[in-house]
Parts: sequence; C-alpha cells; structure tokens
Amino acid sequence: MTKAYLEITMFVSNTNRLAAAGVYNTYKKPFLDEIKGATSKELLIRDEDVQVLHGFESTEDANAYLKTDLFNNDVVKELAPLFDKAPEIKIYTVA
Repeated sequence: MTKAYLEITMFVSNTNRLAAAGVYNTYKKPFLDEIKGATSKELLIRDEDVQVLHGFESTEDANAYLKTDLFNNDVVKELAPLFDKAPEIKIYTVA
C-alpha cells in the first residue's frame, strides 16, 4: 500500500521530452522490481514541466531511493543533460 510519494519535477524543453520519456520507460520496471518499498511510478506531463510521481510504502523508502545506484548512477546521469534547470524533489506522506 502506498504511504508516501516522491515527486520529481523536471524542467525539460519540448525538444528533449521524448528523450526524457525514454529514460522514464527504461527505468520504470527496474524501479518497481528492485527498489525496496516501490509501489508505483507515473509520468505526468504539463506545458511548463514534467513530473515523475513515485509511490512508496514509507517515507524512509522514498528517501532511501534517492541514495541508490539506480537513481544516481543511471537515472540522474541520463536525465541531467536534458534539464533546463535543476529539478525540484519533494516527498509527501499519505494522510
């Protein structure tokens, strides 16, 4: 059951959005299969930004994901060149 969400808001130009979506698709299954407490992962697209909403069983699991090799050595490494500015990262607890 999802008890926490990790929201990462990325500022990616329209020309880089297809590449960013490709990174999302590449790492969705490994995220769900390998990351402790992962329950869901959704890509949300708006004109002004792109968000990835990650569901977790706890806020501890959400915080721990930010320290994993999958996040830092794979996802961030591939997405960083696509950013127009630094992403915003927020963790929410489900009430």
